Amino acid sequence: MNKLVINENANILEALSKLNSIRDVSKLVLFVEDNSNKIIGSLSDGDIRRSLIINKDLYKNVGSICNRDFIYKIDSNEITGLNKFLNKDIKILPLLSKQKKLTKIIDLKVTKAVIPMECVIMAGGRGKRLSPLTDFVPKPMLKVNGKPIIEHTIDHLKSFGINKFYISVNYLKNQIIDYFGDGSSREIEIEYVNEESPLGTAGSLSLIKKINTEFLLLINGDVLTNLNFEKMFLDIKASDSSMIVASKEYKVDIPYAIFEESNKKVLSFKEKPSYMYYSNAGIYIFKSNLVKKIPYNSFYNITDLMENIVNDKKLSHFPIRGYWMDIGSPIDFNSAKDFLKYLD
Repeated sequence: MNKLVINENANILEALSKLNSIRDVSKLVLFVEDNSNKIIGSLSDGDIRRSLIINKDLYKNVGSICNRDFIYKIDSNEITGLNKFLNKDIKILPLLSKQKKLTKIIDLKVTKAVIPMECVIMAGGRGKRLSPLTDFVPKPMLKVNGKPIIEHTIDHLKSFGINKFYISVNYLKNQIIDYFGDGSSREIEIEYVNEESPLGTAGSLSLIKKINTEFLLLINGDVLTNLNFEKMFLDIKASDSSMIVASKEYKVDIPYAIFEESNKKVLSFKEKPSYMYYSNAGIYIFKSNLVKKIPYNSFYNITDLMENIVNDKKLSHFPIRGYWMDIGSPIDFNSAKDFLKYLD
């Protein structure tokens, strides 16, 4: 953020130098702060050009020429919907505290929403079905179109404003840790949860010291999807559910006529019927206080937690309308390369 902030007493020449150094954002803009670090305005190259046309003074203070009627949003723990800003053709959106201090800067070209939720990625499995590909590389680190599977997942989640990740590791864990580090180079925060022995699909959650958000996202490290996480999050927020599970339609075709019968008497029949079911897609959002129900450092599957919740009628599902792939076999891995071109 410091690259996009300038003090009100800096001059136009300093601002031009700072604007010239900006990379990888969709619009060249600076946010002007006073001596108490409160943001008082925005400054674009257009603001500078208009000032120079009037008096050609390169040493004028930027506080006198910045746009004080700039658009911003107060940061909060609630989800930040961004469509209304996109509709106004806003490219860069600052999030300010109630004291008007800068907390985040959102590039609307790459960020779809800001969801107040941390994420756990399960990346500790052996991936035996993908052997020999996984004999020396952990499954989440297998590269699809030049990038590890898990990195595709992280990049997609970043586009929804999720920037705190816990990665559960075990098998060949150092390859994952060495690749991502603490996440700072990708402007995210990563903590690693070390499974000394396999703990199932949810046991490692008990090892997380502190979860800082009301809801937690859990996703398998071998999933590729363009799921709209904002809609899934809003779905559980609007319901009385404790957990929502992403689901995928699964069609079963019966190649024969099916009888409905009673005491060997055929009452009716259906010729080659098809049945549609919803299957578990390996993506879960749930209230983070449920982690307390998971026994510490013990083998425990997420389906065990689901069993508890379904009895209380607090479990719902969210059908994936886009693309989803569970890379569990060499065939899946090979087809994933074509699949990725459909992802946003």
